[in-house]
Amino acid sequence: MSTLRTAVTGGAGFIGSHLVDYLMSKGHYVKVFDNFSAGKIENIRQWMSHERFELYKVDLKDRNAVFEKLKDVDVVFHLAANPEVRLGSQDPYAIYSDNVEVTFNVLEAMRLNGIKYIVFTSSSTVYGETNVRPTPEDYSPMEPISVYGASKLACEALIMGYAHTFNIKALILRLANIVGPRAQHGVIYDFIHKLLADPTQLEILGDGSQRKSYLYISDCIEAIYHLFREFTKSNALIEVYNIGSQDWITVKEIADIVVEEMGLKGVKYRFTGGVEGGRGWRGDVKYMLLDVSKALEKGWRPKHTSREAVRLAARALIKEVGKC
Repeated sequence: MSTLRTAVTGGAGFIGSHLVDYLMSKGHYVKVFDNFSAGKIENIRQWMSHERFELYKVDLKDRNAVFEKLKDVDVVFHLAANPEVRLGSQDPYAIYSDNVEVTFNVLEAMRLNGIKYIVFTSSSTVYGETNVRPTPEDYSPMEPISVYGASKLACEALIMGYAHTFNIKALILRLANIVGPRAQHGVIYDFIHKLLADPTQLEILGDGSQRKSYLYISDCIEAIYHLFREFTKSNALIEVYNIGSQDWITVKEIADIVVEEMGLKGVKYRFTGGVEGGRGWRGDVKYMLLDVSKALEKGWRPKHTSREAVRLAARALIKEVGKC
């Protein structure tokens, strides 16, 4: 692929910064847009003085700033979002403004500035609690059970509308749980910090039987890049792919791995019982396994299982915590 001029929204965050590293390693030009509400400058510091790298500290809710600065690129990798699923039951407006409003502003900037490609990181939460697992991309009805999942589905709809109306080519990637270094939220991160505070016991939200797919960050980044490269070769206006591992793991099993990797013994698990049949919180999808056969047919394949991804992520995050 020839050298690209890319923009990465949320490029200082967990997934975004890893994507920036990958794009830079491939010789592309990268513009990062981040308000640093969750992202960290340390995640992208190595590129700050590079001639192919630019950083814009921008709040993407500022429409005028987005229109002015998001230009002169071939593709927008739109990763900026509020990732806290649980926040939706406490502050739904924050989820709406950080996800839906920001996506609208990005699309408007693309329309006004003639940018033709968008790659959007959506979420497995758009499906809700399905009765078909593994769940394929054409599953219906899509019925999110969280405000976060609803916001991601709304973003998908906006993107599709803009694609058809303004001929913007859109690649939508519905991600499973992505884990690895630099993560600042999620079950592994939470378990590590709880155990650091009290290594004798661990509170586990829900009943521990929640079972989901986990994908290591390097597999996720390779999927994003590979599927975008394939997308540019096609005549399709819109493509949607599930991205995840081909297996799943329970929350209890994740706790066991984290405890083992921290070298702890005799940890007592305290299950909260959760809500609505053992969910960790209202809006928590209890069982999630994506059908990734469509992505596999395009030549991408995850290198790690869910269990391997969790173990690698736990090791990396424990090491990161030790450096703090």
